[in-house]
Amino acid sequence: MLSRTEHRGVCSLLSSVMSGTEAHADRQEDYRFLHSMLMEKKLHLLFKIHERLKRFEKRGPIPARDQASTLVPNLVDELSNYSTVQGEELLSLLCEPHFKSLLWVHDAVAQHQFEPQLPPLPENILEESDDSVKIVSLVKSAEPLGATIRRDCSTGAILVARILKGGAADKSGLIHQGDELREVNGVSLDHKTPQEILPLLASSQREVKLKVIPADVHTEQAANRKHELFVRALLDYDPEKDPCVPCREVALTFRRGDVLQVLSKEDDTWWQARHHGDHDSWAGLIPSEQLHQRRLALQQPQALFPSGCLQPPEDDEVEEDVDYGAISGVRVAGQRRSFRLGRRGGHGTDPRRRRAAGLEGLTRAPAYLEVVPFRRGPKDRPRLVLLVGSPGVGVSELQRRLLVSDPEQYGVTVPYTSRMTRIKEQNGVDYYFVSQRQFEEDILNHRFIEYGMYRGHYYGTSLDSVAEVMAEGKMCLVNLHPAAIKSVYTSEFRPYVVFVRPPRLEELRFTRRRAKFICPPEEGSGQARTFSEEDFEDMIVSAEDMETEHSHMFDKVVVNGDLTTAFRELRAALEQASGPNLQWLPAEWGPAEWVQGPPAEARGSQDHVAGWR
Repeated sequence: MLSRTEHRGVCSLLSSVMSGTEAHADRQEDYRFLHSMLMEKKLHLLFKIHERLKRFEKRGPIPARDQASTLVPNLVDELSNYSTVQGEELLSLLCEPHFKSLLWVHDAVAQHQFEPQLPPLPENILEESDDSVKIVSLVKSAEPLGATIRRDCSTGAILVARILKGGAADKSGLIHQGDELREVNGVSLDHKTPQEILPLLASSQREVKLKVIPADVHTEQAANRKHELFVRALLDYDPEKDPCVPCREVALTFRRGDVLQVLSKEDDTWWQARHHGDHDSWAGLIPSEQLHQRRLALQQPQALFPSGCLQPPEDDEVEEDVDYGAISGVRVAGQRRSFRLGRRGGHGTDPRRRRAAGLEGLTRAPAYLEVVPFRRGPKDRPRLVLLVGSPGVGVSELQRRLLVSDPEQYGVTVPYTSRMTRIKEQNGVDYYFVSQRQFEEDILNHRFIEYGMYRGHYYGTSLDSVAEVMAEGKMCLVNLHPAAIKSVYTSEFRPYVVFVRPPRLEELRFTRRRAKFICPPEEGSGQARTFSEEDFEDMIVSAEDMETEHSHMFDKVVVNGDLTTAFRELRAALEQASGPNLQWLPAEWGPAEWVQGPPAEARGSQDHVAGWR
């Protein structure tokens, strides 16, 4: 029997519960069921047990021993020797299953074994039915929920569109992509839109209770454990300018060159990623590589190619790169260009002809390049430095300034040629002079990065000359056309590719208004003249074509408007690339010994942020 004080407490509690359910009295069946449950005698007994336990809460009784059940076998043996009525009755009680259970509970409490020991689940356990419901309670904090919701157009159900890695929902492990939300804080979500649901989440004070029907969860944890995926962005992305982003609030802004850690590629159109190093931040949405290529395809001009327009022009003459030494009067031995196809011949034809033919969009540049971390050790060779840019942009002058600034740090290759030695030329200083037969044999053996023929003689940059400079512990500076990068784009050379881009046309006119360069052969070899408007246009168009086709291999882009500023930026970048700091190299070069472990199509309906602040 309950004491009078206890009985009053129970009655008061039951009365408050009953009064709280009167608001739902219109649901007669539910109300009668709840009333009958509250008036159950077993419920009153539970209250009585609760009150009794409260009395002993402060006393904290200590058991006499923590293995009382071990006494039973000995006591049974003793009682078996006595044939009295009391002994047989006690023996019967000790063998009762209920008494054994009581002793087992006593020992478990005495040994503080409060956690249940569940057997392992069998591998062929059946999945929960689609009708199973679970109640999820999430405590609110300053951290956003990190989930988006959407309405299923066919069923009208409110579904979890995606779980952002690192958010509160992801950390809880209680909500999964595809789960159906039925209630929020007891409010049914039937016939509600995502816009009506968001205020329900935001108005919650301390916690949010969700009634959820779980989806068939196919976890991606196993796939994520295979390896950490890092990519270098090859474009700038601003979600504010993207009308197709499913949820602008959770999209990630990044710039070209940023290293991103891709956390999920489950969605074909929108990946989840975060900036490298932001381990505490939750994931954001970025356009996938597939989505990027689809967008490029939509922008692809549908050009009609006339017959023969893809054939190279007849004037396959060549010219050397613009020689800034002719402007400044300073020359460095070994800095001569070995070979450069002219702007009216060679690689890809004239830029203006390419644009007129609609060829400039045929190469679809990727959005990301997979990279791996690298730290240069004391015994590692320095990286090969490739300087690329359109003729006249100033690559040769930047190379010359680097050599003059630190001859111990930087070196250049000596080009090879099959022509005869001229007066005052030294073998191994100005050129390596070899026979035409030897040159052609080296071509067949793929020993040249870049080569060509000018006035009946071969000129080229040999792999041997590159290895010779790098063996001296210097960063080898090579000025070449970007189409030749692939010949040294390997783990052996680990090239650091710098693209020198011209400034805007107005600035180009101003900075080059007095500059002169050596005319191409068709205009009179050896004659110097100033830049023309046509030269400026060719320079810009050529640079755009180079960037469109080869930007995925560029590690650094330097705009050469002011030469002094461009040189400082270039030198700072090369010092960074030559040091022991963390660098990111293309994954296609690895894995290798020098790669060290890391420090640690748009949707038809929009996603909506399901979160709070």
